[in-house]
Amino acid sequence: MPQKWKIFLLDNLIWVIVALFFLLNVFITPQFFSVKNIVNIFYHSAIMSMLVLAEGIILIIGKMDLSLEGILVFAPGVTMIMATKLIPGGLNPVLCIVLTLAVGGLVGLFNGYCVTKVGINPFLQTLSLNIMLRGFVLFLLPFSIHPLNEIYTFAGKARLFDGMLPVAIPMVILIFAAFQFVMKYTTFGRQFMATGGNPRASFISGINTDRIIIMGFIISGVLAAFAGLLAAGKQDSISNAMGQNLLMVAFAGAILGGTSLDGGKGTIIGMFGGAILLAMITNSLNLLGVNVSLVYATEGALIFLAILLDRVKVKVKNNILHQTKMKEVLEHKNNTVISSGQ
Repeated sequence: MPQKWKIFLLDNLIWVIVALFFLLNVFITPQFFSVKNIVNIFYHSAIMSMLVLAEGIILIIGKMDLSLEGILVFAPGVTMIMATKLIPGGLNPVLCIVLTLAVGGLVGLFNGYCVTKVGINPFLQTLSLNIMLRGFVLFLLPFSIHPLNEIYTFAGKARLFDGMLPVAIPMVILIFAAFQFVMKYTTFGRQFMATGGNPRASFISGINTDRIIIMGFIISGVLAAFAGLLAAGKQDSISNAMGQNLLMVAFAGAILGGTSLDGGKGTIIGMFGGAILLAMITNSLNLLGVNVSLVYATEGALIFLAILLDRVKVKVKNNILHQTKMKEVLEHKNNTVISSGQ
């Protein structure tokens, strides 16, 4: 197999895994291969997809965001408290949606500022903030807020074609398509990838790396807040338990999707594949009647597998590139010897 095809397969390994896992479940999992179940997989992957995308974007710039889980519940929680308790007469539901996303963006801005300007380690910064946000939510939301306005819950609850297609599915696909275009075909996307790959060289070349990192955290915060909108719509309420135990699974999805822990590597389409694989695994285990505790243990194993797979891919890819380079050197040497002999 040509070297370029080997590298292509490594970079898109997630889709090979998704295809093989899908085919396996077609034969061993009852009711897996049905339109209703496939729609169900995509619908239940919507929230996770947004978190995978948010974490993957931060990983591309060589950082880590552990506050996503807190933002998911904090952004809609604070918005609904303002809309139902603090402001007489309430707020327009469309304004509530905008405010929810704005809160997520502001939390991301705070993370980005502390990481770039104050110099706080991103792991410690986002971990501490996640704990704080969870604490605030437990204090502010001892009870669930429900029911919610149907406009506010539209993204997570509404359905199309006589209830067959949840609105969340096309919305998530459009978001991934937009990010794929931005990252692949725009200057911002190229600067984003360059910042994660080599921050020092990017800075020397004129890229404002601090601004790129801050923008990454803002985008991540907005995506986590949108995941909160989907979660609120899905359950038609906002509770302090929303988003629990999703953070590390989202991290695994981003890594499985090809995003590197070293930064500067990863594709949006690969992150989508990682989210779909996670949803398929959970779905198949539930259909097979596996104990909930074992499903949770499987998610933990996926985190380990994702990290291991990342290391293996890096080593294999470096080995392929080394062999290609050596082959080019030998060919050049042989051509030089032949030319000298003539």
